[in-house]
Amino acid sequence: MSIDLLDVNGFPCHQFHEHQEPTMNLNISEIRAYPAYIPTTLDIGPAQASASLSCCVIEVKTEDGVTGYGYTAITDEEVIVSIVDNLLAPDLKGLSALDREAIAERIYWMVSPRGQTGYGSHAASGIDLALWDILGKVTGQPCWRLLGGARSEVPLYVTFGFGSFDRDQLADAARFLRSDGVRRLKMVVGHHALKRQAAGESMSAILKEDIERVRVVREAAGEDAEIYIDANCSLDPASAQWLDDRLRDFDIAFFEEPVRGNDTRQLADLRARGTRIAAGQNEGQLYRFRDLLTCGSVDVIQPNVVICGGLTVGQKVAALAEAHQVQMANGGAFPFHNMHLHGGLANGGLVEWHLISVEMGRSLFTDLPERDGDILRLPETPGLGFGANIDALREYAAGPLSNGRGKG
Repeated sequence: MSIDLLDVNGFPCHQFHEHQEPTMNLNISEIRAYPAYIPTTLDIGPAQASASLSCCVIEVKTEDGVTGYGYTAITDEEVIVSIVDNLLAPDLKGLSALDREAIAERIYWMVSPRGQTGYGSHAASGIDLALWDILGKVTGQPCWRLLGGARSEVPLYVTFGFGSFDRDQLADAARFLRSDGVRRLKMVVGHHALKRQAAGESMSAILKEDIERVRVVREAAGEDAEIYIDANCSLDPASAQWLDDRLRDFDIAFFEEPVRGNDTRQLADLRARGTRIAAGQNEGQLYRFRDLLTCGSVDVIQPNVVICGGLTVGQKVAALAEAHQVQMANGGAFPFHNMHLHGGLANGGLVEWHLISVEMGRSLFTDLPERDGDILRLPETPGLGFGANIDALREYAAGPLSNGRGKG
């Protein structure tokens, strides 16, 4: 059997045969990280707020000129640049870009040899996504189809309820999104609550304000809307339980990452009270997902391919979720990369249309797909389905950078 290879523009180039290596030289010739700290103004109908996040775009080039672009975020971009440029790039040069499993294992032993989570998985994610982008460009197929092609469009929920919005802005934004065809809405609660408490603020006051914020969103969105809440690991168990008890009347679809550190036992305890729990968006080791599942900690597991180790690890988390009969969804934003996992696999679920991360993506990439209400149609373009704005990458890389302020 021969398979036509397509060049980066989709035109036929070389062929390879079954049991035979492709004639193209797909060995890695260069890896480079572009840091970016992106301030943006978010407009949701009449509601407006300023926001900023940091990220890294990882460029992987092959000897025959095929280039892939990976991505990672919610991290310190300066650290990722150092790991990629100074540690991983020299070690991976000369390896075949098609050998994703071998490269993932090599990266693991380089940056996470004793099970560490954190920066290592961010760097691994960015490189892995670039390798999948290369694979798609070489074969002429979008990544979601290479993963299995389960569906050509994915359902979305829209994250809009950021801590910088006041109550009136939340209500205005919710009404605007409902008029734009969005039925599934997510908002933040407990915004940096433990950090703020340590600085002298009242946890009780923070939580009481959250109750009112959820109330105005429910009233503005209507009874038929699905509302999700996300504490971003910023509550202690007692505070999460107290808040959860007082939000029962608002029919919350799931409570995402309510407790510090995604403690599996504490999540399981909260879930045992009848609360639907989602977690996993910032996890960076496969065993952490395993523990969330085997401990009965979650109703929805949320691998994020820009953090968990890319599509290579994301599909392994999906297999664990399927084996445990636990639903899967994208948490932690960045829909343009996560859409491939959820479109490709049969047990794919909701993709998060996080409005700040969408604006970030528009600053860095070209030809991004647009949502239609709460549906996103997947691109047929080979690879990840969109291009990199090289001029923007160079401009952002020149600074200023976040200095620790870009994690949201």
